[in-house]
Amino acid sequence: MARTAKHATLWSARSNHSGNRSAGNANERGNERKGHTNPLTFCLSLGFFAGLIWGTLRGIAYWLKFTKLVPGVLADPFFKMSFLKSGWGYTLGIGSFIVFSILCTLIYYALFSRVGGPWMGVVYGFLWWAIIFGLVGPMMAFTPALTLIGWDTLFTELCIFLLWGTFIGYSIAFEFTDEASREPAGSAAGAT
Repeated sequence: MARTAKHATLWSARSNHSGNRSAGNANERGNERKGHTNPLTFCLSLGFFAGLIWGTLRGIAYWLKFTKLVPGVLADPFFKMSFLKSGWGYTLGIGSFIVFSILCTLIYYALFSRVGGPWMGVVYGFLWWAIIFGLVGPMMAFTPALTLIGWDTLFTELCIFLLWGTFIGYSIAFEFTDEASREPAGSAAGAT
């Protein structure tokens, strides 16, 4: 069987397999729209799952005492610390990380959606970590300064943000660039 080199060609509704070109121009335009991913809904769902997965991992890291920062650190300016340490505070923390991830996913799509590969996502995760823990957090006093935060917390949060950025960046790159052509020839996704 022949393998198609382009991800968009493989899944696109534009390819007319039946050979019937007698359909009207309006039908062709309707079929073209069906074969492409809606960027807004993709970014919303990607941001939701990025926040859910990595926010939950942040909660587990706090529970296992890898980090001193509660899962709701992003909601710290709006809620008391005693609430953020409760079960509902954990839930609120994961929810705030989901909202944060959705916003960051939309920003990533707007700025870097055509960049291929995982490396821009790694850089993006590092930039958000540096903004939150090095700039905004200490200024607004919801995170300690980098020199006072502790090595365990510092590295745990850095690793989580790097993985979070990679998840967002590579998912968008795979969906909106030609990343499928990099897959090995015998992979299930590339075989037709």
